[in-house]
Amino acid sequence: MGIKGARVYSNTLKQEIVRRLEAGERVAAIADEAGIDPKLLYDWRALYRRMGIAGLSRHRGRRRVWNGRPPSAGLTLSEPSPLTGGGPSAARPADELAEAKARIAELERLVGRQQADLHFFREALRLWDAISHDSGAPTSTRSSKR
Repeated sequence: MGIKGARVYSNTLKQEIVRRLEAGERVAAIADEAGIDPKLLYDWRALYRRMGIAGLSRHRGRRRVWNGRPPSAGLTLSEPSPLTGGGPSAARPADELAEAKARIAELERLVGRQQADLHFFREALRLWDAISHDSGAPTSTRSSKR
């Protein structure tokens, strides 16, 4: 059972918005234009990046398998649908470029997280060394020796 009064957006609208987001348009500008909460646009983009077009579908649960592969396995927003008769060879270089850009963005996010972690641990180590009373020798918590 869905949320009472919740708006339902078509898959076509979601795909168009995600295509514009992936092309680099600002989330706030698209949200204002479409009258949609920006958080929802971020959610759609995350679903698309994780699952492809199938992630934008309103249908929940297991995705249908078409021609022995999941719908998101080879179909991207820039590729024509196999049902429309568009040849996959025409969109292949654009697909490879889009996949490479997505992979680069993913790796840049990973490097950013790792840099933040390194900064955190370096600062923690610096603070630990500053409050440490002796020269790093292990301390005992025992109150008496045995």
